[in-house]
Formats: sequence, structure tokens, C-alpha cells
Amino acid sequence: NQMMKQAQQMQTKMGALQKELDVKEFEASSGGGMVSVKVNGKQELLDIKINKECVDPEDVEMLEELVKTAVSTAMKESQDTVSRAMSKVTGGMNIPGLF
Repeated sequence: NQMMKQAQQMQTKMGALQKELDVKEFEASSGGGMVSVKVNGKQELLDIKINKECVDPEDVEMLEELVKTAVSTAMKESQDTVSRAMSKVTGGMNIPGLF
């Protein structure tokens, strides 16, 4: 019975934490700030800012790489934060399917 109570408490804490993390925003940039992106805790892309100085029709590949780098960095930060927060709630237990 005690174990069921603990599981329910953990589930409640995880639900509250997930809601909090879902709206948390993570920002990253690349190219010295030429490209910046914002994602949330659900790993959804919220915003992209591109400095017009880095838009060169002759070098589209560079812009693509800057965008990819910024998005990857923001997504990784978001995923790492969610994983660390969930790990604290679960006491380090790896529960498949939770995050």
C-alpha cells in the first residue's frame, strides 16, 4: 500500500513537472549570434531570428548550417534539462516511456 502511495505521488510530481517544463523556453544561437532560435520543453521550435547580414544568396549552405547548429543546440539543452528534472523526481530510475 505504501508503495502505491509513493508511485502516485511520483506520478503527480512528474505531471506537474512536465507541465512546467513544456512551457519553459530554451534559446541558442550560432555564428556569433547571426542565427538564434527558441524551443520549448516539448522540443517544439518556437522562433528563429536570422540577422540579414548573414543572408548571402551565393552561400546558402552556410546559413543552413548556422540554422541547423542553433536548432540542434537548443533542442539538446531542452532534452537535457527535461531528462535531469525527471531523473530528480524518479530518483534516478530509468522508467521506459516517460521521457
